[in-house]
Amino acid sequence: MSVFLITMDKGRKKMRPVSTREEYIALRNSATQIGNVAKIRFPQAGTDVDKLKRSLLQFNYSCLPNEDGSLKGATRVGNSVGMDIDHIPAEEMKPLVERILAAKDELGLLLLEKSARGEGLHTAFKRHLGMSNEENLRWASDLLEVEYDKGAKDITRVFFATTASAEDLLFLDNAIFDNNEAETVSPTPASNDARIEAKSGAEAESDVESENQNKADESADATDYEGIAYDRIIKKWWEMYNGGKEPVTNNRDVLTFELAVNLRHICGFKRSLMAQVIPCYDGFPVAQKMKCIDSALAEKRTQMPKRLRDVLEAVRCDMMNEQQMLGNGGIEDELNDEDENKHYISLPKMPQGIKDSIEAVGPALSMPVITAICPAIGMLATGVKVDIHRKMSSLNLISYIAGDFASGKGSIDPVVEAWTSEVKAMDKMYQQQEDEWRAKKRAAKNKKDQPEEPKLPVRCLTLNNTVANLAERLANTEGKHAFSFTPEADTVAQKWKSSMSDFSVMLRQAYDASPYEREARSADAVNVHIDHLKWNVVMCGTPDALYRVVTSYTDGFQSRIAVARTPDNTFSALTENLHVMSDRQAERIRQIAHLLPLMEGDVVLSKLEEKGCEWLERIRLETVKNDDKIRARQRFRICPTTMRMMTCLMLCRVAEQLIAKHGLQGAETRLKQNPTLWKEMIVKTQTPSMLEVFDILADYQLENALYFFRDRIEAAFTSRDYCGYTQNERKKSGKNDSIFERLAPRFTFEQALQQTIIEKGASATRNSVHQMLKNWRKQGMIAKSTDSAFLKL
Repeated sequence: MSVFLITMDKGRKKMRPVSTREEYIALRNSATQIGNVAKIRFPQAGTDVDKLKRSLLQFNYSCLPNEDGSLKGATRVGNSVGMDIDHIPAEEMKPLVERILAAKDELGLLLLEKSARGEGLHTAFKRHLGMSNEENLRWASDLLEVEYDKGAKDITRVFFATTASAEDLLFLDNAIFDNNEAETVSPTPASNDARIEAKSGAEAESDVESENQNKADESADATDYEGIAYDRIIKKWWEMYNGGKEPVTNNRDVLTFELAVNLRHICGFKRSLMAQVIPCYDGFPVAQKMKCIDSALAEKRTQMPKRLRDVLEAVRCDMMNEQQMLGNGGIEDELNDEDENKHYISLPKMPQGIKDSIEAVGPALSMPVITAICPAIGMLATGVKVDIHRKMSSLNLISYIAGDFASGKGSIDPVVEAWTSEVKAMDKMYQQQEDEWRAKKRAAKNKKDQPEEPKLPVRCLTLNNTVANLAERLANTEGKHAFSFTPEADTVAQKWKSSMSDFSVMLRQAYDASPYEREARSADAVNVHIDHLKWNVVMCGTPDALYRVVTSYTDGFQSRIAVARTPDNTFSALTENLHVMSDRQAERIRQIAHLLPLMEGDVVLSKLEEKGCEWLERIRLETVKNDDKIRARQRFRICPTTMRMMTCLMLCRVAEQLIAKHGLQGAETRLKQNPTLWKEMIVKTQTPSMLEVFDILADYQLENALYFFRDRIEAAFTSRDYCGYTQNERKKSGKNDSIFERLAPRFTFEQALQQTIIEKGASATRNSVHQMLKNWRKQGMIAKSTDSAFLKL
């Protein structure tokens, strides 16, 4: 069988065999392993559970190492198969364990354990050598009547281990340690016998003869392309272009042909290799699959298709993250902080529309494009309100995409255009009516009866406008959200130069949907009275323009803006794989945008609220430890902003599910017939994977807010012109390098003063340290001992 411990050697995963039960138990029962499992199961506030999980031992049960002992790209299978069963409801866990143990002989069960969080199971069972790894998993899945993790079907998949306690390690057969010398079997989805049975006579014999003639060539065929396993490429293909679903009976011919047309470019146009790596989906006869492959090979040869290049790029990003995420002690590589794709890699599978927006701009711009489209989604779902900290809040969002010139910001423009195209079509009709009114007014210039000016609800508003005109437009939206987008933020800085304070006030009130009043300054002007100002704004521009838009750092305008930044491409080579939005991506975006206005009402998302509170508490504890007031204040508005963005993403998930089940017209009909249907569905979208996006978005906003504004905020609050509470702040430092963390478990006042001086420099005073220690005591972080020292609690 095969049990291999995963270790790291110069950034590469290596496989070390575990040959005895005693060694295996000892590894799982180490003090470090037991402690880390306990911290994951019962996390303290502020604990990064995902990072902690990566510090656990990892094992592989399905493959043998490469000749150099490495795991990456391994193709030799072991005599056992590892299987991952995820997200088991608590009430189903015990019956499932009993079912697996009852079927252990038929299954050939070798190992059964609970997952790190205790919400899933890992099993290892004896391999059927006549079947591929995926076919083994399907066989076991059918036997046990439970779904396996479709993302864990590769033989190189590793499993995070728990402890060797009876509660964690539910079953272990010594046979799993018998030997590590397994037969090497072909990963071909079907054996020669099965393929012969699917054909008859000369056709079958011809195929076998062809296989025998090409046997030497096939043995030389790589099972990977430039170090990427073909099955991983195919998995990513279905993830990106078929919603993560593999072909089924009704579509397998078309989809297999489409896959083959693309895959041939990285299979050297070899029929035998393509037959080997392309599975027979949903009982697909081998003969029929080969017809699809032959048809694909007969197509005109072109350069490598863009969609295939995108898949390869996405897989390489995944692999890069895997190498960086697993290091000694599970600590991320410091270089990962500079990885422009790190956020894209961290994102789970995104809903229709969001996913297409990201694909249209490329992985490096994933966070900027999400930051840009969420205000547009909030504008479309104008009738939706979500409970945030016990207050119903509209999806009011303001964002700024910062990047130097030629940094790729322009690729976001067509994405925003696709989201707003339907609203703009209505606006165009209204504007034509206004043009007609103006023409009539000019014609009736000297007449007594003048045509009445129409009050039309134009919602997509240009920022190249005066304050008075824009205020009047905002008053005419019939209580719906208005939306403004500018690809050049200097438009705002120039047009509103003399009235930037008006712009700031309007957006601050729009963030909270507060009332807005503006009195006319002339008889021809119109008084503006808006009960709830709803106006979502997106600006793109350089960092320099950002500072011309945000000119005050004490009035709260800055904290209401979600800032994203494009990656530094100063020295990047020009790639052939330039991202341009396709017609298909635009259409999928428009489908979601069409359904969003049909969702209206108030909704309570308790799990999202809980996630937001957890994030707030984590940042609070980090900032208290480092006495970081700037970071602590930023968290207050970042949390509701992120909750609004998350609601936008989950609304798209609801629309995606309705379209998948009923089609676009059917989805529209059901939303009209049952106006509360979306509320029932959005509550169910609060899955663990979706909620993980909250931390990604919130941490990203906090990081950018401090990157662009920390020094300016500190200068503003310490200025003699600022009339509020003043306190000299300090340079920024990381959460793991705080004053609190650097102090010993028992420390004196002088030691605290010394560490504060190191951190803050000349701004540190004895009085400020006394106040800091007082804050720590009030938070229950320290206590004073009898000898005037301080003890960490």
